[in-house]
Amino acid sequence: MTIVGAGLAGCEAALQLAKRGKRVVLLEQKPEKRTPAQIGDDLCELVCSNSFRGASLMNAVGLLKEEMRRLGSFVIGAADATRVPAGGALAVDRERFASHMSDLVRKNELIELVVGEVAAVPDSRPVLVATGPLTGDALANDIAQRVGAESLYYYDAIAPIVTADSIDWQKVFKASRWDKGETEDDKKAYVNCPLTEAAYKDLVRDIRAARKIEAREFEDAKYFEGCLPIEAMAERGERTLAFGPMKPVGLVNPQTGRRPHAVVQLRTEDEAATAYNLVGFQTRMAWDDQKRVFRKIPGLEDAEFQRFGAVHRNTFINAPKVLDPSMQLLAEPGVYFAGQITGTEGYVESAAGGLLAALFISDRLEGREPVPPPATTAHGGLITQMARNPDAYQPSNITFSHITPWDGPRLKKRAKYEAMSRRALADLDVWMSARDGGPAVGGYATG
Repeated sequence: MTIVGAGLAGCEAALQLAKRGKRVVLLEQKPEKRTPAQIGDDLCELVCSNSFRGASLMNAVGLLKEEMRRLGSFVIGAADATRVPAGGALAVDRERFASHMSDLVRKNELIELVVGEVAAVPDSRPVLVATGPLTGDALANDIAQRVGAESLYYYDAIAPIVTADSIDWQKVFKASRWDKGETEDDKKAYVNCPLTEAAYKDLVRDIRAARKIEAREFEDAKYFEGCLPIEAMAERGERTLAFGPMKPVGLVNPQTGRRPHAVVQLRTEDEAATAYNLVGFQTRMAWDDQKRVFRKIPGLEDAEFQRFGAVHRNTFINAPKVLDPSMQLLAEPGVYFAGQITGTEGYVESAAGGLLAALFISDRLEGREPVPPPATTAHGGLITQMARNPDAYQPSNITFSHITPWDGPRLKKRAKYEAMSRRALADLDVWMSARDGGPAVGGYATG
């Protein structure tokens, strides 16, 4: 069994297959070569954010994470083990998370890690392609030939990171929206930079006027709605940011006793809280303009930037047209795809895709035809999304709209989502029992 790419999807798949006794050759280009967004040598490097997003079963990604725990996900196990305070979200210490995952892979005797750039899909079968959003040009061209259409490109942008000791703590306040979180640390996980109406309008004007790093002539920039560059949002209207990443709802500035006109939120990057990222401030602004503009944010006047925002390409295939329900290439049986290259956006969704692909491949290696998870589950929702809108396919995070609609008694939104989550977990347990003889609730294997 060969896997191309040792990111979240690839490592999750490799560990799942090894847990089932399958030998895996895992091909990874680092440290011989890196993409523009990568800086470290560890596997599963998180390059965009350190957040795995909401932890509550009130949202679809929280449900997906809980399903992954029941399925024995290594990625979620590692995230839980390296968690840092983040209010109602699951965020991790990036370095500890990547180190944790790297150790699991490198110490597993059934996984052979081979370093080197992969220019074409290997001839061995089965093979899983999990190269992620920054698939190299040569491999992307090979994939394009195999699927019979050009690869599709769009751009994600990564947010800046500032050091904690460069923040003016007298001008900011710690709080999570609506005081969310299980502990006091969680409830104060975010640092909020409050802006008056005048300061907000000045910031919007500066963002619009800043010099941008434009896409090259032969590249068609298509942005994912859930990760728009800050300047793209600013261009939509003066108030757009105040209703987006800078919305002040659920926050009260203890210095004034009132809600600010707008806020810039900072989220901790590591367990020791030595650095913070600017939440929702992914950008393609030139670095010198980022420093000039973002230092006008209250509390960041002397900010020291550990990393500036940047733009990177995201490559994905038209999954509804080229993949079957087991994530196998229709034109080439034995070739599977998983992760962001299939159009499943987000860390959690990528890892879940790797987990699903491993289960499907394991089934076929053992002579069974795969049975996808129920459409009522979040994992089933991923499969559903990958089959929708073949003529206008766009990357997407998991949402409740991907899951079979609630058909029980009429309920308000919160109660409906809770009911859908209970139904999903019950149906997942039945599916797991049919697969493996019983659910693996409450933990994950470590190899």
